Amino acid sequence: MSEVEVVEVGREAVWVMLKMGFPVLLVALLVGLIISLFQALTQLQEMTLTFVPKLIIISLTIVATAPYMTQTLGTFTEMIMDRIVALG
Repeated sequence: MSEVEVVEVGREAVWVMLKMGFPVLLVALLVGLIISLFQALTQLQEMTLTFVPKLIIISLTIVATAPYMTQTLGTFTEMIMDRIVALG
């Protein structure tokens, strides 16, 4: 395997990581922003007010996007396995 192929596999791995993590990070950002605005408007500074809703919403997002994440990771794994077979 040449250096170009190794860099290509690394680039693809980073891209898969970003595609899998982006939905969860985006939802966490939006929920955090909404909760921060709510806290600023009501002047409630309770720690559980930020933690519990984020935990619930992020868990639901992971469940909702699990098929997409599984398909993305499966495609990447197949690509890696095809490259391993091509080496032999």
